[in-house]
Amino acid sequence: MAPKRPKGAGAFPKVVESPAPARPDPDALYAALDLGTNSCRMLIAQPKGSGFHVVDSFSKSVQLGSGLERTGRLSRSSMARTIQALRICQQKLKRNKVKRMRLVATEACRRARNARDFIRQVKRETGLTLEIIQPEEEARLAVISCAPLVSTKTEQLLVVDIGGGSTELVWIDLSSVPRRDRPSAIMRLHNGFHTADSPFPAAKVVDWISVPLGVATLRDQFHDVEDDAARFALMSWFFEENLADFAPYKDEQAREGFQIVGTSGTVTTVAASHLGLKRYDRTKVDGLRMTSDQIDKVIRGYLELGPQGRRRDPRIGEDRQALIMSGSAILQALLRCWPTDRLSVADRGLREGLLYAQMSADGVLEDGPF
Repeated sequence: MAPKRPKGAGAFPKVVESPAPARPDPDALYAALDLGTNSCRMLIAQPKGSGFHVVDSFSKSVQLGSGLERTGRLSRSSMARTIQALRICQQKLKRNKVKRMRLVATEACRRARNARDFIRQVKRETGLTLEIIQPEEEARLAVISCAPLVSTKTEQLLVVDIGGGSTELVWIDLSSVPRRDRPSAIMRLHNGFHTADSPFPAAKVVDWISVPLGVATLRDQFHDVEDDAARFALMSWFFEENLADFAPYKDEQAREGFQIVGTSGTVTTVAASHLGLKRYDRTKVDGLRMTSDQIDKVIRGYLELGPQGRRRDPRIGEDRQALIMSGSAILQALLRCWPTDRLSVADRGLREGLLYAQMSADGVLEDGPF
């Protein structure tokens, strides 16, 4: 006996539509754009607790500083690439109806003779107003972006931001701040490196420096050296020579209570290589702690691969392979000066610092742990 066909068989299934996610209130949105020597990056976010929730983002390698080391000017092709990227940013800002924003440019625009003309061209063609910030503010913003990664056990903190055209280093003494307040003390530096009037125990900025050498500019300094290992060694020692004016606690090698936080594509790439990731995963990289020995092992592996091997390595990526050795040379120089068992990897930087600073100034972030 043939089975009976179930009642309703063959009917079209009833469509159940999930409600579209509610669009965030434009009045609650903040934007931060970082135009560097190598990349153009933007975040749009809304405050959430003591942090923020990212609503939209943009990142593009524009190589604005290409040729700058040789000519002292931004080239027409690099400006055209950058303006094309900034148009996309402008469309995202308009679509999200963002009212609160800071759009900043850093080392390439600080150094280029035609930077002001470029800023005017950006305004004319995209409607965006770029602000060229000074090295101290760039360093300060990088520091506060890393506040959530600061250990309550840390008494001496070195924050390193390796950019395309410059590297910022900030040494902070937290020994007089109660342990549980140390990350919050870092956040309060958005008001400036000198917080003598603060009613709270303050993080003391012992010293800071902006070295005009980043992954792109350091690579360009030694582009004529053909031997891969020799070029790497020269880049590392040359960078260390440029640290002569920045030497707090240089003779002290005690690792306990000392933490380095590194924020850059170099540091996150080294971390991904250390973990053996075939595809980059921010959740596994951001906040990862590495020892000097682990980092040194990764860098030695890069040298063994050689230029062709690095180009094929999926952990490095086609965009990053041209810059990974100059970045690694900077990192190795830092670890020669300050070995550590606690280098915290920060997949965050200037954009996050700009967001935290705006939100902190407006009082929309909750007090408490990050």
